[in-house]
Amino acid sequence: MRCCLVLTVVATALLLGATPAPPVDLSADQRQRVDAGEIVVLDLLPPGAGKDARGATGVAIVRAPPPQVWSVLNDYPGHTRYYPRVTAVEVLQADERHALVRYVIGIGPASFAFYMDKYPDPERRRIEWHLAEGKSNSLFRENSGYWQVDEVSGGSLVTYAIAVRTILPGFATAGSERQSVIDTISQLRKLVEPNSNASPR
Repeated sequence: MRCCLVLTVVATALLLGATPAPPVDLSADQRQRVDAGEIVVLDLLPPGAGKDARGATGVAIVRAPPPQVWSVLNDYPGHTRYYPRVTAVEVLQADERHALVRYVIGIGPASFAFYMDKYPDPERRRIEWHLAEGKSNSLFRENSGYWQVDEVSGGSLVTYAIAVRTILPGFATAGSERQSVIDTISQLRKLVEPNSNASPR
């Protein structure tokens, strides 16, 4: 009985100390590129994305501890600091498991407001979101995605996925989603890494 108890404790300790698997499958080459500091972008949409949505998933190591990265991602008013084109953020409702957030983005001289339902999961360090129903979302017909933060040696493995569909024709925004993923992760790195001069790679 005592032996079984010891084995159970050891197994639990090993499980708790193990590095979580990333939420997306990476090839050996892609994992090497991530370990080398590259932002790897995959042609992969978040779960539940519409068939006409455009988007991508980015994976990168951020040289900061997961609690620090998580606190920045959950600071909704601070999203103007690293989301491209976001000029204003207003939290309309918030509790531990849900937030209704109004964003304003600027594109050239025009600005567009939209509303997002955010669903943070502190235990998994994961935030999922989609457009809030029943709200005026102007430019967007779809906007969904997630952040995932996992602990790795030397920092955090960050996964950022987006799926977007706008009122603009597809050719007008082709490729912009991938660049947005790179720019967002790069700005997040600059924000949380000490003495960071990170740039898209």
